[in-house]
Amino acid sequence: MSSTHLVLHDPEGRLDTELLLDRELHKALVKAVLGWTGNPGLPPADLQQIALLLTGAARTGAADVRRAADLLPEDHAARALADVVLEEADRRLSAPLESTARCAQNRARLVRALYERLDRLASVAPQAVTAP
Repeated sequence: MSSTHLVLHDPEGRLDTELLLDRELHKALVKAVLGWTGNPGLPPADLQQIALLLTGAARTGAADVRRAADLLPEDHAARALADVVLEEADRRLSAPLESTARCAQNRARLVRALYERLDRLASVAPQAVTAP
């Protein structure tokens, strides 16, 4: 039996730090997916691909939030809020993907929350978000 899963080997963590994702594209996808009411009429394979794309954006967004939050003092309120969002992201990303609109929408909500947290970190400490 063959597997339909692809394992990506990235021992140096370069994808999280060097691969720049098109944030505007992901924001447009999030908006479209969250705009669905009821069944969007897409085949399960398409829904799975959308969920996979949003999962990648969520993982990269979580890494960006983590890096930005780590540059703040331990007792900074923005860091504490970022930690809460990151814990929720870890929990949601540990759930298996399903080929459903609900799963795609859950991933879209997660991407939106991560981008919002990153924007808030940028407003509190711009150097945290622009640091390498």
